[in-house]
This record gives sequence, structure tokens and C-alpha cells, in this order.
Amino acid sequence: MTELASAAEDTAPADSKSQQAYTTVKARIVDGAYPPGYRLVLAKIADDLGVSVVPVREAIRRLEAEGLVTFQRNIGATVAGIDPTEYLYTMQTLSLVEGAATALSAPLIGAADIARARAVNEELRACLQHFDPLRFTRLNQDFHAILFERCPNPHILDLVHRGWNRLASLRSSTFRFVPGRARASVEEHENLLALIESGADADAVERAARAHRSATLDAYLAHAGTHEEQAQERACEPTHESALDHR
Repeated sequence: MTELASAAEDTAPADSKSQQAYTTVKARIVDGAYPPGYRLVLAKIADDLGVSVVPVREAIRRLEAEGLVTFQRNIGATVAGIDPTEYLYTMQTLSLVEGAATALSAPLIGAADIARARAVNEELRACLQHFDPLRFTRLNQDFHAILFERCPNPHILDLVHRGWNRLASLRSSTFRFVPGRARASVEEHENLLALIESGADADAVERAARAHRSATLDAYLAHAGTHEEQAQERACEPTHESALDHR
């Protein structure tokens, strides 16, 4: 580090350094650069960012509060994963609160918002040609944010944001597990936009938004169940070695 850079680092406000560390580490978790189980070595992250360990530690604490990082005894900070049960509970909760947020936003969504959401959905449709699950997930969040961000209830909106944050590390690969769900998701987006555009009542919008979220959950759980059954079948198959053992 040069003397000038070192001086700048020393005089930069602590909160800005902590925010820089938070933004960087969170981005690496969300885009998969730091996968579930990845050990977060504070000194190395601090060295990469050119800051001390203190703001990195503060950033890690924020990420722990958001559910993206866990602390394990004798290991330290690691990137959190979401087990199928946790995924189920989080998606069920998000289905409820995001459905409510979208319904409350609907009367406040104007033509410009609809146009923005439709443009993002067209990007999602184009993404299907050469499927990139990480890009699809980022665009998918952009689409839904347009529909729920006008929610006038800050408490519901906070719950929606927390739900997305809790899913961040797993969501980066959900559509990789169930790519067929992506195409159906794009069509459901269009149906949801049509409902809002037509001035449908809040109940209809909420039901559509909840069904959309639940369909992704169902697809993922079906995939996980099939994968587990296949693993159990393979485990039960006799191997050449086991046959020799019983001679």
C-alpha cells in the first residue's frame, strides 16, 4: 500500500470502511464467489480491501444478523447455507409477506413501473436462450422489487427484504437446480403484470403473487425429494465389493 493510500485509509471514516466491507462481502456471497460453508478469514478480507480488521468484523456482524453468515466454534465466521427445512419455512413466509406487499403496492404502481417491470421480464425471457441462473436470479429480484417496493407498510417491506436476504446464498443456485421452473416463472410474471395493469382487486393480486412464489418452492422441493430418493436407491444397490464380502 502506498503512503498516500495508507494515509487515506487511516483518515477515512470508520463507518464508510465498514460499509465498504459489508457491500463487498455480501456481493461475493450473493454471486456465489463465497459459497455456503466458505470460511471468512477476516485478516485476508481486510488485506484485500486495504482496511483494518475492525470494519470487516463489523461488516461480518451485520451479515450474521441478516442470516448470511454463521459463527462456528473453533472455525469462526462461515457463509451460511440453507437446509431444505429452513428453505421451506423462509419461502412460505416470503410467499405471505411478498404477496401482501405486492397487493398493497398494486394501486400505487403506474404505467412507468409496469413498463420497467415488463422490460426486465423480457430480459429474463432472453436469458432463457443461454441460461445463466445467477443472472436470471438477479433479474428476477429486480422484477419483483418493482412490484413490491411501493408498499406503504414499512414493516411488511422490511420482512420482504429480510426474506430475500435469508435466501440470498441459496437463491444464487435455485434456478440451476430447477431450470424448467424459470420459463414458467417468466409467463407467471406476465400474468401478474396483466392483473395489476387491469386494476384487479388486492385479493386477486395477492393470490397470484403467493401462488407464483409457492410454485418455485414446490418445484425446488420436488427436485430435492427426487434427488434424495435417487441417492437412497443408489445406497441400497449392492456393489461388487459387498458381494465379495458375503462370499
